[in-house]
Amino acid sequence: MAKLHFIRQPSCKKCGTELIADRAEYCPDCLRRQRSFEYGIALIRYDAVAQKSMAAVKYKNRREYLDFYAEAIARRYGYFFELHKEAVLVPVPVHPARLRSRGFNQAGELAVRLGRLTGLSVNEALLVRTRKTAPQKDLGPDERLRNLRHAFAVTAQSGTLAGNWTQRTVQGVVLCIPDTVVLVDDIYTTGSTIESCTRILKEVGVREVYFVSICIGGSV
Repeated sequence: MAKLHFIRQPSCKKCGTELIADRAEYCPDCLRRQRSFEYGIALIRYDAVAQKSMAAVKYKNRREYLDFYAEAIARRYGYFFELHKEAVLVPVPVHPARLRSRGFNQAGELAVRLGRLTGLSVNEALLVRTRKTAPQKDLGPDERLRNLRHAFAVTAQSGTLAGNWTQRTVQGVVLCIPDTVVLVDDIYTTGSTIESCTRILKEVGVREVYFVSICIGGSV
């Protein structure tokens, strides 16, 4: 039976993908592309086995798989969540039309589970998807980033919010902005989605952005 390939060391200090060269610190993608986020972590390599598992979550409603992945991430990367215990977990949003057709956002489901396991606060409303985009899997790295331009927005937050939040005025609108965000997603391939989310978050005053993903592209 095929098995999941858990990320081993050495891994890229920026995106967390597994590296083949022992002396390398960064993967070729992170060396040649601008990364606005601080760094990220991932659990497994995005190979054929992982693709099948992620498809089962998205299209066959196998959300119990997310229980396994969340527990594995929390156990393997406990130090990361302890280091960033004041951060807010923010799932990468899906467009409302896709949310209606699928019935759930797998990144949101993962974020809630991670919040429960690590004690970090979760905010599913901070980041929204404002534009329906073409499927990323059909596009190259540069096309993916262009495809996601203006696809995300930060929404106004009110009430009592957990974590370190600061009020900022952005284009005449008062926003409550967390100091540190950990983006949560199911799959990281070229990094275009995480990069796009990071840029909009930093534009409104978020100081540091990290990410956690179940899957990431293979060894380089």
